[in-house]
Amino acid sequence: MKNTAQNSNIRNIAIIAHVDHGKTTLVDAMFKQSGMFRQGKEVDDRIMDSMDLERERGITISAKNCSVIWEDIKINILDTPGHADFSAEVERALSMVDGAILLVDASEGPLPQTRFVLKKALTAGLRIIVAINKIDRPDARVDEVLDEIYDLFIDLDATDEQIDFPVLYAIGKDGVAKPSMEDDSEDLKPLFSKILSEIPAPSYDPDEPFQMLVSDLGHSDYTGRLAIGKISNGQVSSKDELVLMGADDKIEKIKVSSLQAYDGASLAVADHVEPGDIAVVSGTDNFKIGDTVCTKDYPKALPRIAVDEPTITMMFTITNSPFSGMEGKLVQSSRIRERLEKEALANVAISVEDTVERDRFKVKGRGEFQMAILVETMRREGFELCVGRPEVIFKEGENGEKMEPVERLYVDCEEAFTGVVTEKLSIRKARMVNLVNKRGRVNMEFSAPSRSLIGYRDEFLTDTKGTGIMNSIFSGYEPFRGEFPTRRTGSLVSDRQGKSVPYALYNLEPRGRLMITPGTPVYEGMIIGEHSKDRDLDVNPCKEKKLSNMRASGKDEATTCAPIKPLTLEQALNFINADELVEVTPLTVRVRKKILSKQKR
Repeated sequence: MKNTAQNSNIRNIAIIAHVDHGKTTLVDAMFKQSGMFRQGKEVDDRIMDSMDLERERGITISAKNCSVIWEDIKINILDTPGHADFSAEVERALSMVDGAILLVDASEGPLPQTRFVLKKALTAGLRIIVAINKIDRPDARVDEVLDEIYDLFIDLDATDEQIDFPVLYAIGKDGVAKPSMEDDSEDLKPLFSKILSEIPAPSYDPDEPFQMLVSDLGHSDYTGRLAIGKISNGQVSSKDELVLMGADDKIEKIKVSSLQAYDGASLAVADHVEPGDIAVVSGTDNFKIGDTVCTKDYPKALPRIAVDEPTITMMFTITNSPFSGMEGKLVQSSRIRERLEKEALANVAISVEDTVERDRFKVKGRGEFQMAILVETMRREGFELCVGRPEVIFKEGENGEKMEPVERLYVDCEEAFTGVVTEKLSIRKARMVNLVNKRGRVNMEFSAPSRSLIGYRDEFLTDTKGTGIMNSIFSGYEPFRGEFPTRRTGSLVSDRQGKSVPYALYNLEPRGRLMITPGTPVYEGMIIGEHSKDRDLDVNPCKEKKLSNMRASGKDEATTCAPIKPLTLEQALNFINADELVEVTPLTVRVRKKILSKQKR
């Protein structure tokens, strides 16, 4: 019979929630109140959002570890993303913890990503503490939201023990949590107490040798690649002789060059790390997520992390436009491939495949948003590249039929926009599953093919005048639902290289929506706007007004162009057709035809 013991000095928890329900803000408050910072020290907000992109967008993109000490017990905290496109980050984080705090907005209630992250946590058998956050909102509906959470647990087939969850009411930004709405708590003591009493201490087998599952990867300029994971059994000391067991049980000897554990938001060197704690080990550059680090004398692999399979593919290639290499330092296909392979090592949801052409790479991932974040990160690192339209990955069914990924789509919009949203989605082969009218705002639920949502988000915001909320979550593969039109407009394509002039753009405005301003450098094959008709139109944005000594009797018409909103990367990816590419450089996002020459096209 298996012998089990618990390390009562440690608790491992993940904070899970929908996007923007307050995870990172709550972690900030936990840091400050646990005494991790000395009195009077100035501390930034959203400490865990370490990437520039996370700070700009106000979302968590990658799962991150930290720890606090409360009543002499170390609490390892994992801040997880709330977006389904980063599902692999959530799955990795949950492999290191024994419980989770589910944060739900007191007004918005459980949303699609709440369902997604909660399902993962329940499947992993974690103990859940529910915290209803932002109870100070004027539109908070605490009792209704709690009922919705119970409904969600039942809907996700939670066990009786899991449904009997403790509830806390919180204001994350003020660092307040209380067991009931009537309590006068002014800090997070009730939350810390619940973590210690409700979340089980990590269990291990005292008879088993040291084993650690690699759940995340890091990098140090001094020691190279870092393996991050929870120690399942045994303990490890610095300078121990260990082995790494890969996917095919291939064994590689490693000598631990550094051993670290989390101390607050940073890492601290440790002489030894106890079972159940989260350790950071270096010693080889061959660590991969899912590998097992164990002792040389008793090599025994742990079950590998399983993540949802990719549903979206996108083509990455070098730029071959006349402006290639003018703004970015990293333009070679070998550098692009190297960067993509590095991303695939650290992110198990992304895979890179070669194509027939040496300078084109097929990248598979969980969603278009995840891909956009990867491209945005690369351009900030100095890369110059072209990317194609995101496409879904089809499968073959048992009887040879074509299967496609399908999403469960949740739409929240004003009652007046119900008709236009339903019409647009039905054209895109979506089927309505549910509709609830809540005091003038309508909640609709659709079953929609993943390909129908590529490029629809901007159209949806236009149709609902910016007031609609749309969330989707992958629900599985279903038989192919047939073709449908994706974009009903063509492109205005520049027919020459030069600099755009106000006179030419002013006369092109009636043709459609322009994407460039006067003075923008253009080249043959570059898309300068959206044509109002369903075909492409080659235009000359560099045409200047003929100067002669003849003048009209009235004043010359002023060539004042309408203001242009710069195209963002996501808008560009949503806009392009199959024969178009987005050219991305550190300074500019351009849209272009795959074949630049007008004659060849």
